[in-house]
Amino acid sequence: MKHYHYFTVGGVLLLVVALALLAFPAVAQEETPNPLGDPPTFLRGIYDAWAASPHADVTAEAFNHWNEDDPKEVSASCAKCHSTPGYQDYLGADGSEFGSIDNTIPVGTVINCDACHNSVAIDLRAVTFPSGVELGNLGDSARCMVCHQGREFGGSIDAAVENAGLTDSLDTVSADLRFINIHYFAAAATRYGSEVHGGYEYAGMRYQPRFDHVEGYQGCIDCHNPHTLELKVDECTACHEGVDSLEAVADIRMNGSLTDYDGDGNIEEGIKAEIEGMQAKLYEAMQTYASEVAGLALIYNPDAYPYVFGDANGNGTIDEGEGSYNAFTPRLLKAAYNYQVSVKDPGAFAHNAKYIIALLYDSTMDLNTAISAQVDLSTAHRNDPGHFDATGEPFRHWDADGEVSASCVKCHTAEGLPFFLENGVTIAMEPANGLACSTCHSEIGGEWARLMVNEVTFPSGLVASFGEGDDANLCINCHQGRESTASVNAAITRSGAGPDDVSDAISFRNVHYFAAGATWFGDLAQGMYQYAGMEYNGENVHVRKANTCTECHDVHSLEVRVEDLCTDCHEDIEDSLDVHMIRMEEDEDVEGIDYNGNGDATEPIYQEVKSFADALLVAVQDYAANTVGTPIVYSPSAYPYFFADVNGNGEWDADDARYTTWTPRLLEAAYNYQYFQKDPGAFAHNPDYVMQVLYDSLADIGGADAVASFTRPPVLKDE
Repeated sequence: MKHYHYFTVGGVLLLVVALALLAFPAVAQEETPNPLGDPPTFLRGIYDAWAASPHADVTAEAFNHWNEDDPKEVSASCAKCHSTPGYQDYLGADGSEFGSIDNTIPVGTVINCDACHNSVAIDLRAVTFPSGVELGNLGDSARCMVCHQGREFGGSIDAAVENAGLTDSLDTVSADLRFINIHYFAAAATRYGSEVHGGYEYAGMRYQPRFDHVEGYQGCIDCHNPHTLELKVDECTACHEGVDSLEAVADIRMNGSLTDYDGDGNIEEGIKAEIEGMQAKLYEAMQTYASEVAGLALIYNPDAYPYVFGDANGNGTIDEGEGSYNAFTPRLLKAAYNYQVSVKDPGAFAHNAKYIIALLYDSTMDLNTAISAQVDLSTAHRNDPGHFDATGEPFRHWDADGEVSASCVKCHTAEGLPFFLENGVTIAMEPANGLACSTCHSEIGGEWARLMVNEVTFPSGLVASFGEGDDANLCINCHQGRESTASVNAAITRSGAGPDDVSDAISFRNVHYFAAGATWFGDLAQGMYQYAGMEYNGENVHVRKANTCTECHDVHSLEVRVEDLCTDCHEDIEDSLDVHMIRMEEDEDVEGIDYNGNGDATEPIYQEVKSFADALLVAVQDYAANTVGTPIVYSPSAYPYFFADVNGNGEWDADDARYTTWTPRLLEAAYNYQYFQKDPGAFAHNPDYVMQVLYDSLADIGGADAVASFTRPPVLKDE
């Protein structure tokens, strides 16, 4: 499987520099007083930058590990990244075959200019990872990724477990299992996440693919100086205020990551600290599991090979005679591998923090299933809110297709909405990893400003607005649904069917999800199916300071602003769940109405609205079974939501097929039931409007008896 990503290419300048540097000698530590050689004078600055870098560190273990071997040679499996001749051999720059090293390489070289500046390296654009996945069109960064990709991947663990015969025995200790090390500075594996599978990814879980940074800073050398390897910190300040040092980079926290991943109650700390918090949880789980299940206490030391040691006496330190851990089970091996993955890329917080956090969370969760002293994950979080959850179905649905269709791109890619606002149309785009700053903001004169929208057209064709240029108009470009009264009526008209006639030309129409804007504007948007001859409320009117999307919700975390907003009027409201307990009716026309007829006119409005919906589903099922003749069941989480109840048990089963015997009356009612289900905030967005529509649906499909105990909210006219 190939993936293609585009970065800038150095062009002619790189070629000129490369030709000049080809003459640089390899390091020969024992044969010359200056093992790094002397550069041409006009390249002195580049040479000095490289000479002070880790790639030129003649004292580093990375270039001296084999000095005591006999003979003194770098093994073929290591030479690619630990010697210049090995790197050239791997690329085929020495005339050999590309992609392999057949012989050992003499010790005594570092990674010098000849490695990256030769005719083959300059043209390198694709890299194959340990998982076998090839990434193409990588530009100059491909030269970095040849080595900075690790030596193992998640599949290595599965292979080891399978070879040990323990695929179905996750908690069995085996002498055949040994710690598997991804190796060091596997930045590319981190950055590309689930596209190259560097970490151990648990079955059934989705993981963040490549991390998309801002335009112009997507490749290795966009962010790092290619010679010193240092981060270009001075360029970070364009977006990250106050970041003036390498240490300050670790404190970065963007609005797309306002989740308390490690559950410590602090969402202002840098994302690096969140990773460290999750590392601490996983290490605790590893140690508990090792003692409880494997029977041998465990200690991890990031600076001592092989990193994971057996603590035979359980004193918490590595004593003489305590060697590598030898009581691995498949479950512990997976977790230890992921822990190492997170530690051995010290820049993981910048390369792809959310991928690493998910690995740590899932590893801890998996160990918890087998231990009694479980690590508390109750306040920790694996994923981001919907707009920034790159693992969610709204952004991963099109991965297999390779592009998001034009009909979906506006709301399911980072650039779809700004493109639509600028051009008035949509086009297919590549899948995205959630929304981005540029989805709602544009840079004007060095300042980031929100995109300006004055009014919004809904699927019904009706136009509504929170006010000229109001920020909330951005929200309702997407939170408006995809269907309406108009589209349902059009489908019924095309079928030519009477109200109770089954027609093959009718299929279920799904409003889509979180159509809060259509709910809020009620009759002005007609998102729900409104019955002919009936009147409905228009725009909901809340209190003045909480009367739009952006006034009630945090625009980045999407959370309801309970503490700084709701509590001003609603006593005893402490969190977002408490919002379901609110009942406020200040208008004398609606005060004290027992809408659902259960005798309680003071219960939360959420309960009143839900009673209408619950009754509607019962009426829909009764109509389907007794009028249409095909029983129907509903599943809120399985597309297409309504199914034929084959075995008549009243519940959705995996073998229940899509419901196909629709009548116009059944479609209208089912559409409104689904609408309520897919706007979980409908009770707050416009409760009276929603109850009016649900009441009419119930009366239409169930008759007068179905609404005998219900009261339809009065229509409030604008004065």
